[in-house]
Amino acid sequence: MATKLIAATSIQEGRYIILDDAPFKVTGIQISRPGKHGHAKVRITAIGLIDNKKRETVMPGHDMLQTPIIDKKTAQVLSVHGDMANVMDAVTYETFDLEIPEELKADCVPGSNVLYWSIMNSRVMKQVKSE
Repeated sequence: MATKLIAATSIQEGRYIILDDAPFKVTGIQISRPGKHGHAKVRITAIGLIDNKKRETVMPGHDMLQTPIIDKKTAQVLSVHGDMANVMDAVTYETFDLEIPEELKADCVPGSNVLYWSIMNSRVMKQVKSE
């Protein structure tokens, strides 16, 4: 699992972080001011990259968070069976199945090229490339 560390106070909207051993995209962040005896608190709202679930967490501003390193790769669709597409990686020629997101089902046909992300031992289809 390829990750790097980042301080909680330096996180911005649109960044990717790891919460509960799953990758998330930050959709909102609020930083409270430190009190007389305390530390600044950070409230993070994020949506899962794999399961699309929304999560919120509060943590001290000096805590460190992991950010996943995302590999963006291209593959060719070999066949489509319902919600799954059998694809072949354009570089390694490895074949595997990817779940087709609802918004890409009309464009995902055999012979088309797709962009997929490899995140923490999971693969997610993100876009159908036009030629």
